[in-house]
Amino acid sequence: MKSMRVELRYTTAAIPPLHEGICESPALEREVILGGQTVDGTETITAFVYGDPDVYESLLCDLETVLEYDITPSDDGFFLYLRRDLGPDGLSLLGALAQDTVVIVPPIEIRSDRTIRMTVVGHPSSLTAVMAEIPDGMQVDVRWVSQEITTTGTVVSDRQLAALQAAWDVGFYEVPREGGIEAVADELECAVSTASELVRRGEANAVERVLERGP
Repeated sequence: MKSMRVELRYTTAAIPPLHEGICESPALEREVILGGQTVDGTETITAFVYGDPDVYESLLCDLETVLEYDITPSDDGFFLYLRRDLGPDGLSLLGALAQDTVVIVPPIEIRSDRTIRMTVVGHPSSLTAVMAEIPDGMQVDVRWVSQEITTTGTVVSDRQLAALQAAWDVGFYEVPREGGIEAVADELECAVSTASELVRRGEANAVERVLERGP
């Protein structure tokens, strides 16, 4: 088995309306699909969206394909439960990925630059078939291929990014270090333990995102 990290990029004309709304709104950063399934052309997903829930909900209200949704606000964004009918583009993309021995490994990242990033695992021949069947209106870029079953970690959250920025501002990364984690906590107005966890998780996710390759 192999793991493959791919980036799918929509053309301007082919991008679905909901993804287009994420790209066009400064109040929405990205959507991270945590799990889901498709049965008889109806997609059901759970996701975390980084951004304003009211803005995202206004996009849902404009779509006739949306059957049901629930939004739960949280730090940095909101959790989403969504059921919708897939149009021809969605069904075509699912068909490209529906190889017998291929598994799509969450999370799937819906980005504001018209791209989707995901990791797929399967037999080499099936992964090659996935690349050959990507529908018109999309370009594919293979970011890495691993000989082992693996996936990528969570992208840097807004709180982690704020912690990294605060650490940079107080000289946490200077050599020698000018400000400690206590100074970072003061900048964030939070407990030292919270600041430490945010910085450590942010560092780990940032390094993985920069490298973005299999082991």
